[in-house]
Amino acid sequence: MAGVPQPRFRGDPRAAQDAGDLRWAQSLRSERAEALRPGVLSDRTGRGEGGRVKAENLVFSELRKARVLVVGDVMLDRYWYGEVDRVSDEAPVQIVKIEPDRTRETPGGAANTAANAAALGANVALLSVVGDDEAGRTLAKLLERAGVEATLHYDGDVPTTVKLRVIGRQQQMLRIDFETPPSREVLLDKLADYERMISDRNVIILSDYGKGGLTHITRMIELARAQGKIVLVDPKGDDYSRYVGATIVTPNRKELQEVMGRWKSDDQLAEKALSLRKRLGLQALLVTLGKDGMTLFEERRVHHEPARAREVFDVSGAGDTVIATLGAMLGAGVPLHDAVVAANQAAGIVVGKLGTAVVHPEELMAELAQGR
Repeated sequence: MAGVPQPRFRGDPRAAQDAGDLRWAQSLRSERAEALRPGVLSDRTGRGEGGRVKAENLVFSELRKARVLVVGDVMLDRYWYGEVDRVSDEAPVQIVKIEPDRTRETPGGAANTAANAAALGANVALLSVVGDDEAGRTLAKLLERAGVEATLHYDGDVPTTVKLRVIGRQQQMLRIDFETPPSREVLLDKLADYERMISDRNVIILSDYGKGGLTHITRMIELARAQGKIVLVDPKGDDYSRYVGATIVTPNRKELQEVMGRWKSDDQLAEKALSLRKRLGLQALLVTLGKDGMTLFEERRVHHEPARAREVFDVSGAGDTVIATLGAMLGAGVPLHDAVVAANQAAGIVVGKLGTAVVHPEELMAELAQGR
């Protein structure tokens, strides 16, 4: 991509061959360590003393060079805020009195990922499916306001996925989900658009919420990797074979336990995670661990990035913020380890906000400058 710094990698193509991804191994052999094609990430860092990223080395104005395509399950997040002062006579439940002027709507799911990447300054496109209804049109307007170039397929047979959260006393009291998987015909139309859209993007984020919008994810990964794109996957479910060949997969603790069981120690986690990384042919597996930070598993090393202790209001959408920040940074040519540091700090910022939210460059710059 013209104008985008070309990342480099010092690696051994035999690892990819062991993972069964022969085409990937052949591409590594052909270009060697100092002149690889896009889609292979740099392991060099811009860290200063103590191994921390220097804020001045992350030039946020450069993030506009990141051309990110987000594909996946979108939803509309609705928040109703109210007061709780009594228990119902009809059942042992609290009554939340909603005030009309205390409601909020935000992009959710893959739409939140796209909004987060755009908030950091990346050039972001989104491809997804919504219902031909009020919620779908509201979501389209919110994405336009967020600076996201959204290509939405309207499916008249299913409603837009909506997650309604009722908030009282500064905490979530109830969540109601409205969702139906999109039709096969609409998904096939979306795949055709995907093939057209990936050509001028340098990072592809596939946000899988298990709602049916990524039925063709294996093919999507193949198409993007064939063009040398960085492919990041936010996974769902226990069948990770669908993600073979992606660059990085970013499960949280619970999601990883679904696919490889629980672990009793950090060593056991590392053993299982490294095995999974190799089996899927990934460059890296990034596991988010909530208050314990996140750990990056690569072929030759394991790096843990601790979280800073802070008050947590809401973890909704934290995974979206992580993968969005990672994608924006990598798309701008930021080295992988520095991108992980930034993603970790961004997650820490967003959990301090109530509801799905975005992180702005000045917030992230301040965190990185503090070196925490």
